[in-house]
Amino acid sequence: MPGDTRWLHLSSRKKLPYTERQFSKSASISNCSASKTMSAATGDLNETQLSTSFSSTDSSKSCRHFEFPEILLATNNFDESLVIGHGGFGKVYKGNIINGSIVSVAAFKRLDSMSSQGATEFWAEVEMLSNLRHCHLVSLFGYCNHENEMILVYEYMPNGTLEDHLHKLGTPLSWLQRLKICISAARGLDYLHTGTGIDVGVIHRDVKSSNILLHESWAAKISDFGLSKIGPTNQPLTHVHTLVRGTFGYLDPDYSFTGRLTRKSDVYAFGVVLLEVLCRKRAVDESLGEEQWNLARWVQESIKEGNLKHIIDNDIRGEISPKCLKEFVRIAERCLLSNPKQRPMMAEATDKTIFGKLLDMFPFASKGENSAHGDSKPSSNIKDTSNRNADDSVPVDNKDSTRTVPKLFEVYKFDDLEVATQNFSFLCHGSRDLFIGWVDKNTFTPSLWGMGIEVAVKWYSELQPKCQRVVNALGRLSHPNIIRLLGYSIDKQPQCLLVYEYMQQQNFGHFLFGEDIGRPLSWERRLLIIIGVVRGLAYMHSSINEVIHCDVKSSNIFLDKDFNAKLGGFGRALVGRDIGNPHVAGTFGYLDPTYIFTHCFTARSDIYSFGVVMLETLTGQRAYDMKQLNHDRYLTKWAIPFFADTIKLKQIMDPHLEQNYSIEGAFECAKLAARCVAEDPKDRPSSEEVLRGLEQIYAATK
Repeated sequence: MPGDTRWLHLSSRKKLPYTERQFSKSASISNCSASKTMSAATGDLNETQLSTSFSSTDSSKSCRHFEFPEILLATNNFDESLVIGHGGFGKVYKGNIINGSIVSVAAFKRLDSMSSQGATEFWAEVEMLSNLRHCHLVSLFGYCNHENEMILVYEYMPNGTLEDHLHKLGTPLSWLQRLKICISAARGLDYLHTGTGIDVGVIHRDVKSSNILLHESWAAKISDFGLSKIGPTNQPLTHVHTLVRGTFGYLDPDYSFTGRLTRKSDVYAFGVVLLEVLCRKRAVDESLGEEQWNLARWVQESIKEGNLKHIIDNDIRGEISPKCLKEFVRIAERCLLSNPKQRPMMAEATDKTIFGKLLDMFPFASKGENSAHGDSKPSSNIKDTSNRNADDSVPVDNKDSTRTVPKLFEVYKFDDLEVATQNFSFLCHGSRDLFIGWVDKNTFTPSLWGMGIEVAVKWYSELQPKCQRVVNALGRLSHPNIIRLLGYSIDKQPQCLLVYEYMQQQNFGHFLFGEDIGRPLSWERRLLIIIGVVRGLAYMHSSINEVIHCDVKSSNIFLDKDFNAKLGGFGRALVGRDIGNPHVAGTFGYLDPTYIFTHCFTARSDIYSFGVVMLETLTGQRAYDMKQLNHDRYLTKWAIPFFADTIKLKQIMDPHLEQNYSIEGAFECAKLAARCVAEDPKDRPSSEEVLRGLEQIYAATK
């Protein structure tokens, strides 16, 4: 990754004769033999070790071998315009792959012939990620080993790396967002160290902000396992002797001096990441002064001098309570202790002291169960309502628990949904945590595979505020242009499953940005889609319902088999009295500019985001595109100047429309979009006004 300072170049670049047949033997680390795995712990992996260190009869999770022509097609012969990153291994490209029966967006990491890395790192990455499955580890779709080409194919992470947002883009990350990223990363590392269910674990060996990728939801996923090592977990300080590898600024001093790699080396590096998040300074940062470039030492000395408050990132100083700051710094300091024995295990970094508070809002969990890892027992506050009466009701707003609505949701059992989804075997539209299942078409009770109607089952590894917000918001809403939540399952906490109606045509973004280039949407169809969305918004924004979405974007606009639009993605929604309070929400590029100063969302914030969607609809360009070099990366800033007249507008209209649209209608749509993204919320139209305007534009096309 950018900024790496690697130790000890590898000389071996020899291609390994490793076959797909051999690799398919590797499937689940939970079934591997500890004695065989330990053969790889003290040296570089080779072909024999790769094919024997893991064994399982379950090959459904083993990653796929891609043929080189598939890679060329997906990356348009490694087109430079598709490059989304560049690290120590080589360039990373974005492209589409056929993953089973669906098209998925993927990231292709191609080994550079000049890289200090080679076959060892390549096969280590394949070995690790094909046998580890966790929501906070990046998923590996497959690999390609062709002559001198070595390519790894990952799930695409649309929000890039933590390093990008902290140090390059200047993204306005709130304190709560940063905490959630830290939690996700800590849980991923904890799983590597101790959670694989066997007597061996994984030491990452290169934990840093550039190896923490961010999902569309801003959840963190650990990536880049090329330097990882396998070692015993039954003793905290059992070590592996290795050549010292890693990145300056994150390297454990004890590991550097002794060559003894332990899990506590990862803990040290994670402590540096915590300081990056708090201070928005790089691990090695010239701005710290000529005498002190090391962030860890700089912070430690600042604490001794009583300057802690002055080193916090200015953007979040007003958001951190003294108690929370003290505890956060205490965890970071313990991670950075010189004696590895005194450092905490990763599980302690997700302790309830700070992070457990994020779960307190969730209405399904009792106060006694809000630990970082949760409790496997259902909350005593929830009774089994599988045979409930029709007039049962449930509170839908924590802050106003006296208000209830009819219980519209099924309360499913985890085991029943496991059957309905065939043990969560079939992913929905390429998502890593959304599965296809089947329920009875009349009662919506779980049924056998293929019987009834399809549903989408969203898996949350733990009870989260996001789950609460979905239930609270959709418990108030019933509209043909809003996604329907059929039910939920919480009887195997900390897991939470939400069951939605199935949307056959994925989301609007797939058609606008090339993921579904074979079926471009007509101008009329696009108008109908955004009209449907704004109808849903007008319904939500009414004084009766009082729901603010807070994350309107093209990927949250889902399309059914007839391309009817339904607004989904309610994980950040505000309900009732919460509206107007400080809140962490929004997505880069769609975010209301006033939010940066107020941290408050209103109905006009939704209108701004919808205006960005309208601009995407017109131009076929993304709300924010990091790859753009010739014009502003923000669609709002780039597009608005072209709305002066129809001649200029034609220059930026989506070429997939092939000029099959009314330029007058497009111009009216552009003017309406410009009003929606006005800087002052008072200048933006209401959702009802936007709806009337779009309906008039559509009527003129008939």
